[in-house]
Amino acid sequence: MKFVSSQLAYYLSDNDFKRNSKVLFKYLLFLGVVVVFFSILFHVIMNMEGQNHSWITGLYWTLTVMSTLGFGDITFQSDIGRLFSIVVLLTGIFMLLIFLPFAFIRHFYVPLLESKKKNKVPRSVPADTKDHILICSYDSIARDFCERLKQENTPYYVIEKDPVKALTHYYNEVPVILGELDMEETFMRANVKDAKMVFVNRDDIVNTKIILIIRNLAPHITIVALVFNEESIDVQQLSGADHVLPVKKWLGEQLANRVNAQHATSHPIGQYEDLLIAELPVQHTSLVSKTIKETELRQKYGVSIVGIWDRGRLKPITGNEELSHDSVLVIIGNQQQLNSIDEIFLESLFNPHPVLIIGGGRVGGAAAESLYKQGVLVNLIDQNPELCKKVKKYCNDVFVGKASDYELLKEAGIMEAPSVLLSTHDDAMNIHLASYCRKLNKEVRIVSRISEARNIEIIHRAGANFVLSYATLGSEAVLSISKGQELTILGEGINLFITPVPLSLQKKNLGESGIGAKTGLSVIALKENDEVTTLLSAGTVLPKNAEIVLLGNMEMKTKFNKIFVKGE
Repeated sequence: MKFVSSQLAYYLSDNDFKRNSKVLFKYLLFLGVVVVFFSILFHVIMNMEGQNHSWITGLYWTLTVMSTLGFGDITFQSDIGRLFSIVVLLTGIFMLLIFLPFAFIRHFYVPLLESKKKNKVPRSVPADTKDHILICSYDSIARDFCERLKQENTPYYVIEKDPVKALTHYYNEVPVILGELDMEETFMRANVKDAKMVFVNRDDIVNTKIILIIRNLAPHITIVALVFNEESIDVQQLSGADHVLPVKKWLGEQLANRVNAQHATSHPIGQYEDLLIAELPVQHTSLVSKTIKETELRQKYGVSIVGIWDRGRLKPITGNEELSHDSVLVIIGNQQQLNSIDEIFLESLFNPHPVLIIGGGRVGGAAAESLYKQGVLVNLIDQNPELCKKVKKYCNDVFVGKASDYELLKEAGIMEAPSVLLSTHDDAMNIHLASYCRKLNKEVRIVSRISEARNIEIIHRAGANFVLSYATLGSEAVLSISKGQELTILGEGINLFITPVPLSLQKKNLGESGIGAKTGLSVIALKENDEVTTLLSAGTVLPKNAEIVLLGNMEMKTKFNKIFVKGE
């Protein structure tokens, strides 16, 4: 009884359930009025026929006729009485046999089931929860971020105000709690005071209110906020956010760093300890047509080659790979070594033509501004004259129109451009343009943004050399903050993994380990007693109590754990 009463009280507190229950109650009240009215008419007509019956008999007759039972023990003798019986019968068919079941199901039974489902979603985290991460929206960045947290066994909870979305997350096994984001009670139930971090990723205006609420409840918690308009950065910082992430601006800057322009050089894309991870494009250099071993980069400059980009895939190095104009090496070394390696580009051909950017929105505008600051000429195409006008100050020239127009592309310099940067927010359009630009210029480097992970493979097949998504950049930024690390963007899905040398690999050399062959990961460094070694070979022994630094994607890391770490 206690359980039933508590459940009933819970359902009655549900606003949707209460609203539908009121509708059903009004219908039942109207039905009762109709029954009483027919009972009165029954007495009136019976009196006209000279028959006398009690009020209970009148109610009894009305209900038996309306429900179509019609026992026949009480009947009218006159035509008007029989006509009245027909009216009562038809009214009963519609009100009791058709409308009542429908109203009951629509306004009571279904809402009861929906309320029961919604009540499955927790309203609070478990009482002993601490050092967890709270996420204010399950958007594309949050989805990618949650996958990373799941891999690392870091507890997290998504706060969702929409009961339907919350229920969907719940059935999809996403840790979720239901609550309004602008109420202190929601964050109290989420145990925000013992949380490790809160990721505030609603729109700029709502974010500000959420930040103020959280900061009042937990003065020392780390708050990471997403921002869409740069004008809102200061507002969110002043409201109490520790880190404000203008991800679309960063995405444009990251894509700009991946283009080929002017004299080619090595491009640092990440850092481990005091070592830099860099990309080394070999287009138009003396390295083309040589194998990795024949380049002798380690002997001449002291850098280690840890991978090679092949249309979006980072492949481990065996030493026998032959380099082409499309090859981009991934190397690791200190600043001095990277500076010295750039001498191989001094005699390479110089392309003085502007980089072509297609799409002048926030991402394209940020890319144009970044290249402008680097002294790189930019031509830009966009259909929106206002956007073209806005970014014109960063461009050599702007072209208003459709990028799929051959004459416009030709006029904008597609045939001579060293690189094309695709920054439209439509994946299908970027794929189309990547294929088109590749056919028009076989040697151009194509850099593109992407939204959906499922399109990454397709756009690489279409001709793109480098692809980066908004979700990947955002999730990597938030994850780096949660770990207290510097943001490192190596490529779409490519990450650094630092793990203790597994027992199964201790005292084996790299050649015997088969890490690259079995998992696809590249071993880029070993750290033992605070000393980092990057000059590795097949004979390098994996010592006990050391850390191994790996480069690859999450699928490769999962495979590594299954093969080498399982059971430890």
